[in-house]
Amino acid sequence: MFTGIIESMGTLLEVQHHGTNVDLWFTSSFTNELKIDQSLAHNGVCLTVVEIEGEKYRVTAIEETMLKTNLGAMEVGNKVNLERCMPAHGRFDGHIVQGHVDQTAVLMKIEERDGSWNFFFDFNNADQALVVSKGSITVNGTSLTVVEASKHQFSVSIIPYTYDHTIFHTLKVGDLANIEFDILGKYVLEATKRAMAGVRFPD
Repeated sequence: MFTGIIESMGTLLEVQHHGTNVDLWFTSSFTNELKIDQSLAHNGVCLTVVEIEGEKYRVTAIEETMLKTNLGAMEVGNKVNLERCMPAHGRFDGHIVQGHVDQTAVLMKIEERDGSWNFFFDFNNADQALVVSKGSITVNGTSLTVVEASKHQFSVSIIPYTYDHTIFHTLKVGDLANIEFDILGKYVLEATKRAMAGVRFPD
């Protein structure tokens, strides 16, 4: 489990294709602290560290991950937001994040607001019930609060610290962002759908 509080940014060094799997080599400020089999979120995508070599490490992504997240569009030299999984004794500073991306959204507009920035994203409106004003959302692994939500668009406000210490300062209009909706909202929505459909489970 993650909390959406980004620890550092990593840089993509190399991409290797092995059948339908893709090996991604990254470097980060805490590579020397990583361990094999450790879970690490890359732009909100939970991947397992499978090899460490000096200042770089390798993770493997399956074809579905590359197709359904913005990792498939990355190029060598691109940066990613990184977060290690939450320790049992850790402080819960963000919200519950699984590292399971629900969809990608397109960055439509960036507005500077006298020291902060509003980012506007367009997303698949099939999931509009999961995006509510003042609710939680994860964008590229970053835990954020929705400022405004409409049928197929939402905005988030980014303060200078977040702008500088995550990949938000590298984003431009047209970029894809990984989106994970609030897990509590997903459970509530699914339970409501089942109740309305009269779905019953065996005792």
